Amino acid sequence: MKIRIVAGGPDHLIPELKNYDTSSGDLWVGVDRGTFILLQKGIKPAYAFGDFDSVSAAEKDNILKSDIILNQYQSEKDFTDMELALQWAMDQKPEEILLFGATGGRLDHEIMNIQLLYRTISSNADVKVIDIKNEISLKLPGKYTIEREGHYSYISFLAFQEEVKGITLKGFKYPLVKASLKMGSSLCISNELVNKSGTYSFDSGIILMVKSHD
Repeated sequence: MKIRIVAGGPDHLIPELKNYDTSSGDLWVGVDRGTFILLQKGIKPAYAFGDFDSVSAAEKDNILKSDIILNQYQSEKDFTDMELALQWAMDQKPEEILLFGATGGRLDHEIMNIQLLYRTISSNADVKVIDIKNEISLKLPGKYTIEREGHYSYISFLAFQEEVKGITLKGFKYPLVKASLKMGSSLCISNELVNKSGTYSFDSGIILMVKSHD
């Protein structure tokens, strides 16, 4: 199972969602206004989560008429709508979760949505935050192969813990061998692959990887 979650981030930062609707088994989930965004784009979500305080009365009426399984909450609660939706998605034990509409709006929500990736780090699901310019994921220690993608010019690595040790980059414009990457360091920002593929590895810590283009 693959789950795609759409929140109510700025519409112009959400990529063409139908490009990610690749299988009849894909499950779409709306988060608050993201539910209306999905309906506007011709995708009917199976589930929706939120207090729906960011939609108009007409938009909410449209949602209610669409035969979607709603998980509706009070606006005053201890968890964001996105966190509730992501936790539900994790409980389904999918192979992949993609988060859209999670960036570009309120900065506190954007930072929190990226930090929510930490909640998924020990699962078997491949979880990414995606907008029109970026793909964001968290990685645990290990060795990974990465392919060059035409729509992502740059690959950046940021320390998600105090220090990432033993980071090695091969096949990159700026290679590294057993380097240390500390939180707050820009050492691994805006790197590029020089071949069709490369590898990155590290011994300890957690890495936030950002693929992006201008």
